[in-house]
Amino acid sequence: MSYVKPAELVTSVIDAGVAKVMLSTRDTIVRSILGGALLTLAAAFAVTVTVNTGAPLLGALLFPVGFIMLYLLGYDLLTGVFVLAPLAWMDKRPGITIGGILRNWGLVFVGNFIGAITVAVLMAIVVTFGFSTAPNAVGEALGHIGEGRTVGYAEHGAAGMLTLFVRAVLCNWMVSTGVVLAFIAKDVPGKIVAMWMPIMLFFYMGFEHSIVNMFLFPSGLMLGGDFTIGDYLIWNEIPTVLGNLVGGLVFTAIPLYLTYARGGAQRRLGGRTGRRTRQEAVASAAEEPSLTH
Repeated sequence: MSYVKPAELVTSVIDAGVAKVMLSTRDTIVRSILGGALLTLAAAFAVTVTVNTGAPLLGALLFPVGFIMLYLLGYDLLTGVFVLAPLAWMDKRPGITIGGILRNWGLVFVGNFIGAITVAVLMAIVVTFGFSTAPNAVGEALGHIGEGRTVGYAEHGAAGMLTLFVRAVLCNWMVSTGVVLAFIAKDVPGKIVAMWMPIMLFFYMGFEHSIVNMFLFPSGLMLGGDFTIGDYLIWNEIPTVLGNLVGGLVFTAIPLYLTYARGGAQRRLGGRTGRRTRQEAVASAAEEPSLTH
């Protein structure tokens, strides 16, 4: 397995951030829809495994297949661009602006939601035979997950909101670590092993991921969950998005930039300066699928 040292790895991560921000609207939307769909299908898979085997650890062990497929295909998820785009801005890459970053985040959010809600509808059809029967065991599980993770938090008031936010922070600390670790190896097996570890951890620990929740909670509403759209937005999705943003920035993007990338223009990597031009970054990202999640 080829190992990439952290200083070199961070340069590649920043290049990927440049490519994400500069991507066209069409490509960003298409990649985000498919990214949200693949990740949430993996979540449905993990719930199915857990229900059928009674082993939550096995479901968590297998969930990262969605993240792996995302990376290999170069699709986008909001939790990933929360880290990649700000790193490009912090490194003062040409053409990277706050407006461009917000545009990227908005497009990815919309695309992810479309992909997630599509899978939610398709899975609801599967577990109810086209809404002609009561949900099967997997459908019942999907229907009730959202209750504890909305009204369950609400029952504890401010303490519940704090717990929800912290779980979202911890989630994207792990997910964004997986984003970065995808660059730590040059071969596919090495990338898979590196990414697998933090993604398995976040899923098994029950941390809150905004894109996974875009699937779980609409599924719950369609399958008989006892909560409302307002419960979902106020007591899960909005705080989760904010927590994911904080977790990715505070625990991954900023520390990596401060310790490895700051002053990167003067750091020579392989005989070249660490900072690349916008054109070089986009060209480099085009040669290898950039990480999304």
